[in-house]
Amino acid sequence: MKITRIYAGPDGDSHFEDVEIPLKEKEKADWRSAFVETSGIIFRETTAAYDLDFHNAPQRQYVITLKGQVDITASDGTKRRFGPGDIMLAEDTTGKGHISRSVNNQPRECIFVVL
Repeated sequence: MKITRIYAGPDGDSHFEDVEIPLKEKEKADWRSAFVETSGIIFRETTAAYDLDFHNAPQRQYVITLKGQVDITASDGTKRRFGPGDIMLAEDTTGKGHISRSVNNQPRECIFVVL
């Protein structure tokens, strides 16, 4: 399963990295990752006007988009768009951070799974 990681590099900039989560067959037609310890879950809805300038992730967390889209711009200038079903591992808790913006003035629903 592929996810996108955003992290702070040694240069202080945020960067994207595509990561493959290894899955192993648990039962017939059932593939699972290793267990991931979590500390909580946050449900979030943003308005159509959502536009957050440079900021850091408040903690390491998976961000799973359920509805709508968001454009994330890393401080290295790279931009990625996330929509329903996309998973981002936000790990840029230090450094310059990233920008988050709504797409087409639409609201967005997502879940933060805190690590």
